[in-house]
Amino acid sequence: MLERNSEAVEYVLREARENDVKFIRLWFPDILGNIKGFAITVEELENALTRGMGFDGSAIEGYARADERDLYALP
Repeated sequence: MLERNSEAVEYVLREARENDVKFIRLWFPDILGNIKGFAITVEELENALTRGMGFDGSAIEGYARADERDLYALP
């Protein structure tokens, strides 16, 4: 588990529940400054906030070689 402010994590989770959030978009820039991203479900949010969310980095320009494609987003 990452060192995260547990109050902030609880706040985000509570807001997601209270506002009936279904999906969350995680956005980040690639090496050229282009916006990339992927969506997670609200059920995946706590894990993403505390452990990070894995994604296929080979689809992101300049991020990973084919043999090093598994990356983590840390929102």
